[in-house]
Amino acid sequence: MIRGFLLAWMLGVLGGAQALAAPPAAGRPSKAPTVSQGAPAQAKRPAARPPRGRRVAKRAVGLVGVSLASYRVPNDCSGLARLAYQAVGVELLSHGTRPGENAVSAIYRRAQARGALHRKTPQPGDLIFFRETYDRNRDGVRNDGLTHVGVVETVAKDGTVTFVHRGGPGVRRARMNPRFPTVRTQKGRTLNDYLRRADPTGRARLTGELFVGYASASRL
Repeated sequence: MIRGFLLAWMLGVLGGAQALAAPPAAGRPSKAPTVSQGAPAQAKRPAARPPRGRRVAKRAVGLVGVSLASYRVPNDCSGLARLAYQAVGVELLSHGTRPGENAVSAIYRRAQARGALHRKTPQPGDLIFFRETYDRNRDGVRNDGLTHVGVVETVAKDGTVTFVHRGGPGVRRARMNPRFPTVRTQKGRTLNDYLRRADPTGRARLTGELFVGYASASRL
């Protein structure tokens, strides 16, 4: 009886050892190996590129206080707009100008052909157009049409648009509020800057009075 008990006990021990050494049953996944602390971290994705309009606006802002004489564009408002858009690979005058047409009108024509013109709240990088900002043909009559263009930088909560343009001694900022086109200041804030000096044809004019519209950077 004792011999039988010892035999059964030995068989039980051997069976347990075999069970420990046996591979996992089919269909039952084995435990995944742990990752060592020295494993390389996953590479970070590159930051998304800013929208086209913001890149255009950034380029325009970077030219504030600069003379355009050293660039291969005219030292005027159209040259500033062209330089800003060249930063995103767009030449605003790639289609050329028509006989007797100024650069601003040609850029406006391009925007019209591409369905870019609008008068909604603008976005950074949008073009902003003005008319009759000076007596272009020097005939003493306000019949000059589109004469000025700038690049939108920001829009305030009250609707005041800050834009960059080539005016006076160089590239600078100006403001325009289409909601109050004839108001110069309100509660200490400038809503519209002067854009045309007084001359024999009339009094000085504000940006809001000479405003025409915008052109969307995403469509240009």
